[in-house]
Amino acid sequence: MGARKKISAEKRKEALKTLYFATLRGVPSSPRKMRYVVDMIRGMEVNRALGVLRFSKKAAAADVEKLLRSAINNWEQKNDRKAEGGELYISRVFVDEGVTMKRMRPAPQGRGYRIRKRSNHVTLFVDTKTKEEN
Repeated sequence: MGARKKISAEKRKEALKTLYFATLRGVPSSPRKMRYVVDMIRGMEVNRALGVLRFSKKAAAADVEKLLRSAINNWEQKNDRKAEGGELYISRVFVDEGVTMKRMRPAPQGRGYRIRKRSNHVTLFVDTKTKEEN
């Protein structure tokens, strides 16, 4: 590895130590469906977001709830203390498109229609309210 690449990689690793996030990769649902759930909780306080996800009828809400709990746990481990009520909020969350599996479906007159089975990657960042105010 070149010197410049190594320096930039070390800077990136140092920057990630101050961020609190969790990623979920290869979720077998379309990014469009996942973005609908993620848009409901963007910018919310984490306890309120957990309640919204718990009572949502969307199937993707269960995956996002598990991811949010993981992000909260990551914050608690890096700070060596429990999160207090109203302290954490979702600072950033985004959904990227994952691998698309191509499948064939039989169609009339010997044809085949293509089916695209989409997947997505979700990244969720949490942060403290006090850090935002300073």
